[in-house]
Amino acid sequence: MPADLAVLGLGHLGLPAVQAATAAGIATIGFDPDERTVAELAAGRPPVDGALAASDMRRMISAGFRATSDSAVLGRVRTALICAPTPLGGDGALDLSAVREAATALAGRLRPRTTVVLESAVYPGSTEEFLRPILEEGSGLRAGRDFHLAYSPGRLDPGSRTFGYPNTPRVIGGLTPACTEAAAAFYGRLTDKVVRARGVREAETSKLLETNFRHVNIALANEMAILCHDLGVDLWDVIRCAETKPFGFQAFRPGPGVGGHGVPIDPNYLSYRSRTLGHPLRLVELAREVNDRMPRYVTQRATTLLNEHGKSARGARVLLLGVTYKPDLPDQEGAPAREIATRLMELGAQLSYHDPYVPQWRVAGQPVPRADSLYEAAAAADLTLLLQHHRTYDLQGLAAKAQLLLDTRGASPAGAAYRL
Repeated sequence: MPADLAVLGLGHLGLPAVQAATAAGIATIGFDPDERTVAELAAGRPPVDGALAASDMRRMISAGFRATSDSAVLGRVRTALICAPTPLGGDGALDLSAVREAATALAGRLRPRTTVVLESAVYPGSTEEFLRPILEEGSGLRAGRDFHLAYSPGRLDPGSRTFGYPNTPRVIGGLTPACTEAAAAFYGRLTDKVVRARGVREAETSKLLETNFRHVNIALANEMAILCHDLGVDLWDVIRCAETKPFGFQAFRPGPGVGGHGVPIDPNYLSYRSRTLGHPLRLVELAREVNDRMPRYVTQRATTLLNEHGKSARGARVLLLGVTYKPDLPDQEGAPAREIATRLMELGAQLSYHDPYVPQWRVAGQPVPRADSLYEAAAAADLTLLLQHHRTYDLQGLAAKAQLLLDTRGASPAGAAYRL
């Protein structure tokens, strides 16, 4: 059966788009070069990151969705969304190789009048200077004349009970006004509000601003946490007071590190053009440094707390609570728990963990024992370290049972635990 939509990249961006499209009655296929991913989805098994439930997969499949690694299906669609992942590479630059692979697969099958939209996080200019040549050279067609090309940044809040695909405004910037309108017509079937950017680069840069805004402000909160600890000030009460201001302030909270799929983007690293702009976003670089050092700081706080109570980190029994990057989801992408665990292991600590969403966990190639009885494990541990606050955790009860409780999320009642 022909499909109206192809989603290329069936990960944290692509699958929510598939879910929204099938719910809107749009015949959808999913393309992913990873045959294992395709096989899992074809069998109705949702991804392990918890973005979709098994019931969601059943509804999508019953609506006609199918996943494939055969690019031949891409030649029969009217709209194609490129949702390939763009993680940070070892040099600190975005890795666009998955976008290149998806674009190459699409280019060989691209038909006139198709609307192509890039959703992956990229640098400003990537749609025109990186994606467009791949599509044009592989298809022999011209963007803006023979097919529509646009950018629409992915906007997702996994696990949110407030904001989903339909009620999150969608920003769209096209290569030409006609490209913008073609993409807007498509997204208008999925979302309540479409916001038209002036052009492709404006849409790309809005994603850069949104992501960096989060990282810079979390970095500020993390620096305040360290300062307030040294001053003997209760940061969490400071935040509680500050957020009563009805203007000019938005509350961000510190933590053991920054996880998730949204990585800080510095447009100075335009590696695909083999040059740099020469004026990096210094605040973004500094924010990355601040946030990257938080796992080390948390480890130092843990060892200091043990020492203050007459215990050494070597041989100490440490229970880690919550090893995912976000509460109430199993996604571990970028979660700081792994680095903290590695550092504690290097100091000789005996680790165990508890997480209702993670049945097995390995660190540095070694399995970490999972605590079956949470309260018994907390009572037996020399230190219980809260890294992620899942709703199932009763921190008042845990504080009463634990010998020492270090709360890196400020979720425990005042005075019940040591807090970051």
